[in-house]
Amino acid sequence: MDNALQQEKYIRMTSAPVGRLVTSMAIPSIISMLVSGIYNLADTFFVGHINTQSVAALGIVFSYMALIQAIAFYFGQGSGNFISRALGGRRTGEASVMASTGFFSSFITGCLIAVAGWLLMDGILHFFGSTETILPYAKDYFRFILIGTPFIMCCFTMNNQMRQQGNAMLAMIGIASGAILNIALDPLLIFGFGMGIRGAGLATAISQAVSFVIMLSLCGKNGGIRIRLRNFKPSVHIYKEINAGGLPSLARQGLMSIAAICLNQMASSYGDASVASFSVVSRVAMLAGAAMIGYGQGFQPVCGFNFGAGRYDRVRAAFKHSLFVSTLYCLVLAILGFVFAPGIVRVFRSDDPEVIRMGTDILRYQCLSFPLSGMVVMSNMFLQNIRKTVPAVIMATARQGLFFIPALLLGKLFLGFLGIEIAQTVSDCCSFLLAIPLTVHALKGMGVTNDKNK
Repeated sequence: MDNALQQEKYIRMTSAPVGRLVTSMAIPSIISMLVSGIYNLADTFFVGHINTQSVAALGIVFSYMALIQAIAFYFGQGSGNFISRALGGRRTGEASVMASTGFFSSFITGCLIAVAGWLLMDGILHFFGSTETILPYAKDYFRFILIGTPFIMCCFTMNNQMRQQGNAMLAMIGIASGAILNIALDPLLIFGFGMGIRGAGLATAISQAVSFVIMLSLCGKNGGIRIRLRNFKPSVHIYKEINAGGLPSLARQGLMSIAAICLNQMASSYGDASVASFSVVSRVAMLAGAAMIGYGQGFQPVCGFNFGAGRYDRVRAAFKHSLFVSTLYCLVLAILGFVFAPGIVRVFRSDDPEVIRMGTDILRYQCLSFPLSGMVVMSNMFLQNIRKTVPAVIMATARQGLFFIPALLLGKLFLGFLGIEIAQTVSDCCSFLLAIPLTVHALKGMGVTNDKNK
């Protein structure tokens, strides 16, 4: 690692104006998240020209994608949070060991998951909510996703590590390169080579492998930490730290997978069009939230560095700034999404009136609570980065688990399909109310610590 570059980065992270610093860190992450969101929508757009079952198949396999993303974020955020604090405290040796251990742990886990998924394919897809008419399409897509699983997981892990080191631009290059390649390969393989939904799966596997190679080659650039096999030193201490920083992400992303499974299982009882509608809306919602999450990812290294350096005043200022920007952004997008909901859904399945009707209602209900998402997401990232593990886990589990799954179950029981449609809205409102006391308490406690250090 270049010590001069690392020293320059340390000075910048702990002294540059907070608002400008967060924004500069966020721009590459926003671009990366938007490109990834567009890639997800592109998959849905091109597959939408095949049939409704193919669109539904994407929604089924999304549960698996959310699961492996959860595990990758566990290793990536867990190691990345430690790395940012270690660099803030100028402990570069510990940061190097953590980076390699997090990376190789993610790769090995990805290989094991892929083998298990291949052996249990039919049972897994049925569990994820596939109907018999969706199953053949889901299997065609799922096979290629399984092949790409180790690369997909490592890309997410490296992305988190690089961002936490303040190298968001390099992380963006790696993620965006794969996403752009995927968008280009989709129509070529789906229609040009006549592969149908198998082409979408192959495009994803190839692009993630390419992204993996690019990101691995960029890890040591710009004063970053190189991934080296000799630094792979698994230990109880290392995994304890990964667990402390990564458990909130595992809980959040893992429950997203469980919630998607529950949603697909409930929606499948209303027909393939219902599953397809939620599949379309989930990808639209992911794109809508991409820039907001990207801004939060710009906040994270600023938070971690300054918390490690004892600059709690800067942590507090960065949180307030990020909360304001993200809330304003969500409010604007919620208004646009509500007004143009029918046209948005029609883009992805123009020849299925049922998908358009149901998708419009689902999207509009989600827009009602979308302005609250800024507080929910920023609070979770803040608590996670200052190592408030228990509050961070509680906050992470709220939106997709603590509130969403009960809202689904009770909603369907008492309101039928309408209850399923409004479950996310109910969950968002409850999560917002929970975030307020947890975040205020952490901010006040950090202020007390700051005063004692003066």
